[in-house]
Amino acid sequence: MCGRFTLNQSAAGLSEVFRVESVPDLAAEYNIAPTQMVATVLQNPESEKREFKQLHWGLIPSWAKDAGMGAKLINARAETVAEKPAFRSAFKHRRCLVLADGFYEWQSQQGKGKKQPFYFRLQDGQPFGFAGLWEKWRSPANEEIISCTILTTAANELLQPIHERMPVILEPEDYDLWLDSQVQTPQTLQQLLRPYPAPAMTAYPVSTLVNNSRHNSSECIVPLSEKNAPANQLN
Repeated sequence: MCGRFTLNQSAAGLSEVFRVESVPDLAAEYNIAPTQMVATVLQNPESEKREFKQLHWGLIPSWAKDAGMGAKLINARAETVAEKPAFRSAFKHRRCLVLADGFYEWQSQQGKGKKQPFYFRLQDGQPFGFAGLWEKWRSPANEEIISCTILTTAANELLQPIHERMPVILEPEDYDLWLDSQVQTPQTLQQLLRPYPAPAMTAYPVSTLVNNSRHNSSECIVPLSEKNAPANQLN
């Protein structure tokens, strides 16, 4: 699954990478957790231009009785997203990019009760887009919430020693296809939902500070040791 991630990039940098005209200045986020607001990019179906929006992380289906359901739907499995009632409509019509520049996964430690967090990012340090879905929900009191979920797939070779799943990181050349609401064929979309190439990524163990979502500082991504082995050789 993907339960925590980071985004610490300038508005100008995000605008350039994701080809969005207007991106607000964002506070650095080193420990983004479920139910928080997250930065996303959607495509306006009328203008066909990309737009920046902040959405609630945890998808609330339009038919949900209350907003609490979203806390259970922070991720959607790529293998079944086209069939699951909570996601199948959004998969066809409402796809987005969830913006990030790194994410965390936890490794179980033999003989220890605690899990070790690892931080993953791209080798070049650039921001990237998770494959996401979004949905509108309206409460009985007529409150509207626009929420999103992050798709996951099988882990690549880098993540496999740490966790069996990883978030779907889309290739920049696939952004247009993913965001195009006119594309609705599951087979066309499913081919984008593959593990990201391991050689293009890096990772290292970090402090358990990240376990508490109230810790939101650059300390969360500091390596436990500067003597770590190269991340693409993690075992």
